[in-house]
Amino acid sequence: MEYDIAIIGGGPAGYNAAEKAVAGGLKTVLFEKKALGGVCLNEGCIPTKTLLYSAKILDNIKGASKYGISVEGNSGFDLGKVIGRKDKVVKQLTAGVKMKLTGAGVAIVEGEALIQGEANGHIQITSAGQTYSVKYLLVCTGSETVIPPIKGLSEISYWTSKEALEIKELPASLAIIGGGVIGIEFASFFNSMGVKVSVIEMMPEILGAMDKETSAMLRKDYAKRGIEFYLNTKVIEVSATEVTIEKDGKTQKVKTDKILVSVGRKANITNVGLESLKVELLRNGVKVNEYMQTSHPRVYASGDITGYSMLAHTAIREGEVAINHILGIDDVMSYKAVPGVVYTNPELAGAGKTEEELKAAGTPYSVLKLPMAYSGRFLAENEGGSGLCKLIVNGDDQIIGCHILGNPASELIVLATVAIEKGYTVEEFQKIVFPHPTVSEIIRETLFAKS
Repeated sequence: MEYDIAIIGGGPAGYNAAEKAVAGGLKTVLFEKKALGGVCLNEGCIPTKTLLYSAKILDNIKGASKYGISVEGNSGFDLGKVIGRKDKVVKQLTAGVKMKLTGAGVAIVEGEALIQGEANGHIQITSAGQTYSVKYLLVCTGSETVIPPIKGLSEISYWTSKEALEIKELPASLAIIGGGVIGIEFASFFNSMGVKVSVIEMMPEILGAMDKETSAMLRKDYAKRGIEFYLNTKVIEVSATEVTIEKDGKTQKVKTDKILVSVGRKANITNVGLESLKVELLRNGVKVNEYMQTSHPRVYASGDITGYSMLAHTAIREGEVAINHILGIDDVMSYKAVPGVVYTNPELAGAGKTEEELKAAGTPYSVLKLPMAYSGRFLAENEGGSGLCKLIVNGDDQIIGCHILGNPASELIVLATVAIEKGYTVEEFQKIVFPHPTVSEIIRETLFAKS
C-alpha cells in the first residue's frame, strides 16, 4: 500500500488537490471518515445557499407588487420540500465529487486516518487496520463548530449549523448566539420563513472582520424586517426557553423556542497524529509557509486546519499551491485578495483591506464609494433597495479593498478581487469596458467617484 501522496480529508482542499495530484503523475490516496465534500458540501456552503435561495424566492414573491406583478392568494412554502431539495442538491454534488475522483484514478479510503510517524523515509498512515506508506502528505482535516462554555448549554437541546439544516418544522422564535457570517445567514433564512429571530453578538457590530459600514447597513435592513440585534452583549446562561444576556452590567432575558449556537469554528488538529511528525502548530492551527508546507518538509496543510482563512475557496487554492510545490511548479499562496461573501438578501461581499484594518495599522488610504442605485440595472431590479459600493485605494492609487452591499455582490466581488490581486490602479481599472446595462457597472461608476 505505497503511494506518492496521501491526502487526509475529502473537503474542497482535499478532493481538488487529489485530482490535481493525479493529473501531475502522483499515485494518490485520499482518506475521508465522514462524507466526500467535507463540511462545505454536506453541512455548510452548499446546503445553506440552497435554503437561502428558496428564502430569496419567497422574499421576491412577497415583494412582487412593487414591480406591478399580482400574486393571487397568500404566498407560502412547504418546508419539507425546501429541505428535500437541499438534500437532493447535496447528494448530486457529493456523488459528482466521488465520480470525478474515481474517474481520475484517486484511491478513496472511507475511514479515519491516523499518522503514525516515519519509517524507511516514508510517512506511515493507518486506517481500518491497514498501513499506508507515502512520500508526501497533505493534511486537510477541516474544522468543527466551537461550543462555548455557557452555563446551562449542556443541559438543553440546541442547534449548531448542522442541526439547523436538518429541521422538520420551524420554531416560533429563534435566538442565535453569534453574529458572524454563519449566524447572520441563518438569521436571514429563518426571518424570511416567518420565525421571530434574535441575534446576540459580543462585538460592537455583526460580521466580525468584514467592513463595518456595509455590515451596519445590512444589520439595519434586517432590523426593519423584525430581527432583534443585541450588540456588545454577553450570554451568561441559557435554558430551554430563554437566554440570559448581559450588557453594560445589566442583565435581561430573551425568550426563545430554540437556540442556535454559531460563535465560530476551530481547526481539527487533534486525533490526526501530527505530533508523531513533530509538525509545528501556530495559534489555532498548523503553521505553514507560502507553499503550504509545514515544519516537516514533506508534510503540507491546506484549508481550515491552518486556522487562517476558513473559506472553501481559500482551501481550494491552498491545495493547488501545495500540490504545485510538490510537483516543482513555481507557485505561492497569496491572501491579498481573498473574497468573503454573506449570502443574505441583499448579499454583502468584500475583498482586500477594510478601513478598520488600515486605521489600526496607521496606513494612509482613501475611499471611493457610491450608492448601488447609481447602476441603472440595479435600480431596475431592486425597487426600494439600498446598497453601497466602496473601493479602498492606497497612496499609489492602487485598489486594495472593495466592499459591496447589494445583489448580486457575490458575483460582482470577483471583478474587484482580480484588480486587487493584480495591483491595478484606479486609472488602469477605469479603462476596462464594462457591459451595459449590468449591475457590475457600479464598480466602474465608483472608480470615477470623488474621494
